[in-house]
Amino acid sequence: MEHAIQPMTSGAPMLAARSIRRQPGDARLSVGFILAKRFTLCAFANFVDVLRLAADEGDRSRPILCKWTVLSDDMDAVMSSCGISVQPKERLGDPSRFDYIVVVGGLMEETPSLGSTYERFLAQAAEAGVPLVGVCTGAFLLHQAGLLNGYRCCVSWFHHADFLEQFEGLNPVTDQIFVVDRDRLTCSGGASSAHLAAFLVDKHVGRAQANKSLHIMIIDEALQAEKPQPGITMDFKTRDPMVLRALLLMQQNIDAPFSVAEVARRIGHSKRQLERHFQAALKTSPQAAFLTMRLSLAHYLITTTDRSISQIALDCGFCDSSHLSRMFRRRFNCTPLALREAIAA
Repeated sequence: MEHAIQPMTSGAPMLAARSIRRQPGDARLSVGFILAKRFTLCAFANFVDVLRLAADEGDRSRPILCKWTVLSDDMDAVMSSCGISVQPKERLGDPSRFDYIVVVGGLMEETPSLGSTYERFLAQAAEAGVPLVGVCTGAFLLHQAGLLNGYRCCVSWFHHADFLEQFEGLNPVTDQIFVVDRDRLTCSGGASSAHLAAFLVDKHVGRAQANKSLHIMIIDEALQAEKPQPGITMDFKTRDPMVLRALLLMQQNIDAPFSVAEVARRIGHSKRQLERHFQAALKTSPQAAFLTMRLSLAHYLITTTDRSISQIALDCGFCDSSHLSRMFRRRFNCTPLALREAIAA
């Protein structure tokens, strides 16, 4: 059986077709998983459950149309970041028996690399033309193994600054839920891993099976790769590590804004240094950047949720709805209430 994946990112070349010898009754989609120590259980479970639900009728879970297994060098149980362990089922062996090898990452400070045995296995998979998938911080681990050079990759906005600090020369994408670039597929983790898995099921098994999986998981519809990551992405384009760390800290504390002096202190610099770097990198001040970030989130919540204006004000770090309305009118030339009424009309 031959198959080709149509990439879901503009300008990305198509994944080369790869011939797979199928025996009668073989699954249409076979996936091997490598779990990093302290991997993210949610990202792994979402990916596997899409395969499980697509593989059989109803919720019977028989691996008929899809097959999956957790691979290991030593067969020891792998501890997730939440403390739940997963027992591998097969040794590494020949990677070409799979359609995809998926690396599920987790806490980066505890897993700087997979180790030489796994990296050799992944290199063999790449040489055999087996597409490699990085889930959550799995993109870090693929790059650490030298397997993402020249590829675009998806990184959670939460880890964007960490990625730039550790891996120079790459182009991480933080404003999409997943990226398909030839024979490398990466996603930001969490719910996005379900959408990436559904993308693969759609291509190899069928759209009906992909949709069925998502619907059973109470996910309304399959999202395309270009769908923005939920929350706030990096609207500010810069490679200045000091500015990136400050922006990330702001994002993580958007409902309880820090002063510029506190942001500078927490990242180990002076307020004046931080202001100079923001001006040089973004032509704006840290205060203005933080306000833009908070107002962008407010606009998103007003247009996509039914939360009250008062709750949105608190969620975005404003004193009350009046404070939000004043700042919102200055930026968007209308009040939050007027925007919501216009959408409803």
